[in-house]
Amino acid sequence: MATTRNSTANWEGSLLKGAGTVSLDSSGTGTFDVTWPSRAEEPNGRTSPEELLGAAHATCFSMALSHGLSGAGNPPEHVRTRASVTFQPGEGITGIHLAVQARVPGISEEDFRRAAEDAKANCPVSQALKGTEITLEAELAG
Repeated sequence: MATTRNSTANWEGSLLKGAGTVSLDSSGTGTFDVTWPSRAEEPNGRTSPEELLGAAHATCFSMALSHGLSGAGNPPEHVRTRASVTFQPGEGITGIHLAVQARVPGISEEDFRRAAEDAKANCPVSQALKGTEITLEAELAG
């Protein structure tokens, strides 16, 4: 069964001097301020489309990796993923780097790396971002 999730952005003013908000409507978990400086300079307590995209990608990847590992008989105890989304004004999003650290009892480094690469290639957010270079750093925690 398909699901649809909703967010709403409101913007007032020009790109460089304006400001806005983005709300997570489906969950109702928050409304966040956005500005051009929070996107292209320093966040200063505000978010950006890239930060929101990174949150979505890190979550999706972690879920896909957990699912893949569990399906192969190696359920993880813990998966922590950081997504770093690079934005270049005038060019757009130029890359995403996923850094994952996981505790997975009984798995080899090679099998973990293979599972992480599969999750990177096949999680739904990665699939939606096929036009963007996505790199991966995967590490087993002790």
